[in-house]
Amino acid sequence: MRSRERSFWMWAEALELLQGGEQLQRRFFTLDAPQPVPCWEPAVDVYQNGDELRLLVALPGVSPRQVEVALDDDGLLVSGERPMPSLVSRAAIHRLEIPYGRFERRIPLPAGRYRLHERFIEDGCLMLVLHQF
Repeated sequence: MRSRERSFWMWAEALELLQGGEQLQRRFFTLDAPQPVPCWEPAVDVYQNGDELRLLVALPGVSPRQVEVALDDDGLLVSGERPMPSLVSRAAIHRLEIPYGRFERRIPLPAGRYRLHERFIEDGCLMLVLHQF
């Protein structure tokens, strides 16, 4: 009879642990945010020549339509998404080093007030030209 009680106790403990695990999963793996959380940050170079500030943002494979640029008092915010290629859905992946998904990069700017003068993508990089006023 004792072994039966021990077995019942073990099952009750196991079920309690499983329920706790399910609660944690629901708590931490459910996105409550209104927008998807950024998962990577692109590399950025910043160059200044007089009143002109140039920012080069590495965004290989990202369409200009998928990039948002916002200029505010805190600096410049570049965000968007690099989608997975359609071929990947049917492929066996052996290596995946290039980041995909939502990206976001906040770039503090040198002191001053700026306006966005030019924006284009060239050779997989977003070029932003700001003029100080």
